[in-house]
Amino acid sequence: MKRFSLSQLLLTLAVAVVLWLLIAAACLFMGSGGWGLPESRYIFTVRAQSIALASLVGAALGAAGVAYQAVLRNPLADPYLLGVSSGASLASYLWRVPGISGISVLAAALSQQGFALAGALAAVAVVFALSSRRGRIEPVTLLLVGVIVNAINGAIFLLINALRPEITGQGGGIIGFLAGGIQNNLGPYQAQGAAYVCAVTFVLLMALTPGLNVAGLSEAEAQSLGVRIHRLRWVALVSASVMTASAVAISGPIGFVGLICPHLARRMVGHDARRLLPLSAALGAGLLALADALSRSMIRVAGTWPPVGVLTGLLGGPFFLYLLYRQRHAGEAG
Repeated sequence: MKRFSLSQLLLTLAVAVVLWLLIAAACLFMGSGGWGLPESRYIFTVRAQSIALASLVGAALGAAGVAYQAVLRNPLADPYLLGVSSGASLASYLWRVPGISGISVLAAALSQQGFALAGALAAVAVVFALSSRRGRIEPVTLLLVGVIVNAINGAIFLLINALRPEITGQGGGIIGFLAGGIQNNLGPYQAQGAAYVCAVTFVLLMALTPGLNVAGLSEAEAQSLGVRIHRLRWVALVSASVMTASAVAISGPIGFVGLICPHLARRMVGHDARRLLPLSAALGAGLLALADALSRSMIRVAGTWPPVGVLTGLLGGPFFLYLLYRQRHAGEAG
């Protein structure tokens, strides 16, 4: 593996930041009131805050997607595979159930976003506990357990919604829990807390990028290169899951960003995780900021403001099918 100097790292980070800044600046011209710079300072502040929050969530999902795909050795892996989104959505929904906040000390002490973070981390902990054996994580088992936990959380969510349908009416309907969106009513400590967690885990993942470059090799090959593959899987997956949980807690389950951005970044800089991780984070930040701006703009055309998760789903669904098609034909050609 070629050496990656400090100057190369700083250049990569600078290019990623500039790319995001260009997209974010363009998003300032897009809004429900039309195209162009906002006329009032208030509207400018609202747009800037929405762009910043969307960028934070998108960057977290883009970076986590790189770690998941590398460690799980699956190009179709997504940050939500391990039950993060379903756990956060279920906990956020339970927080609204009458009596929960009065009975549970945790619910009374935490906001809805804090409760969602606790639910996401609890779901991931269950997945890790059930899929690990003697301290080792098997990628295939991890994915299977994650799918099952997602299904169970989704079933519980729908059961409670069927029994108490009036609960979703308090927050804009069930679509807000299932699709996710950028919330502008967060307290400063909620957004700042998520930003701090994402920053720390991003630095940790950057430190792991040399190991992520060899994570796709067999265990014997990785160990011959001095990489303790099982420890790498634990640290990378826990870091990426905490990062994803922090993002989902303030936005809901916004899908496909963590799947699309790593693939777009690979087409630009190749498979070296040292360049791939910051660029995927920048693309995730820009993509979600752009999707949020388009969502705001649709109110002039459609008369409604769809959750940004709906737009990413419309973009990501066909992209996922395309990746599946390519993988299938590559396997047949091989």
